[in-house]
Amino acid sequence: MKPLNNAEALSLVKDSVTQIVPDADFTLIRPDDRFRDVLELDSLDFLSLIELLSEQAGVRIDEEDYPILTTLADTTRFLVERTRQGS
Repeated sequence: MKPLNNAEALSLVKDSVTQIVPDADFTLIRPDDRFRDVLELDSLDFLSLIELLSEQAGVRIDEEDYPILTTLADTTRFLVERTRQGS
């Protein structure tokens, strides 16, 4: 997978969230909001999201990475950095 830029990574995050929460309203979520709380994602939804992001971005996301993936901005930044590392 090629390295993602910010716009591509954010789009990937939003598309993946929408697959888990079809009626997700991103107008309610600021970049630094904890989207799990805003969208009321339970643990299973979050794990499904991680799986989708990993698959779509072509990167490995380990359990120790989960605490980083709390906001749209942090998740986007994580994907940009991880795809650049080619991990």
